[in-house]
Amino acid sequence: MRTQQETRPHAAAKPVRWAADAVATMREGARVRLDYSAQSLWRVDRLIEDIRREDAPYAAVENVLRALGAYAGEVIVRQTGAEWWATGGDHWVRTPDGQLWDPIDEARRCFDGQGSLRLLCRDATAASARL
Repeated sequence: MRTQQETRPHAAAKPVRWAADAVATMREGARVRLDYSAQSLWRVDRLIEDIRREDAPYAAVENVLRALGAYAGEVIVRQTGAEWWATGGDHWVRTPDGQLWDPIDEARRCFDGQGSLRLLCRDATAASARL
């Protein structure tokens, strides 16, 4: 019998690992529990906002933002049955309706004060629900 992880496309390998790293880091370092629910993205948006308020340089938080974006992407994958797509080192989530979403870039936009992973997930989930 194959597990869900074994049947996932190769494009999912890195973002799934980054998401798992975010879950472990937040649990151990910040004592924040991330459970792959859409509601947990409220906490992720607040975490990114807190990092931004500390005036951390982007280079210092780039990997954290990538991991939190991948976590949001994995929430979308689990909520909608989407799949990860990759090309040229970039990773997107393709929802069943064919739309591509970029949660890793959205995490960067959150850091710039311009985005929301919670709202990205809401929009991706709503678009898939219309099928």
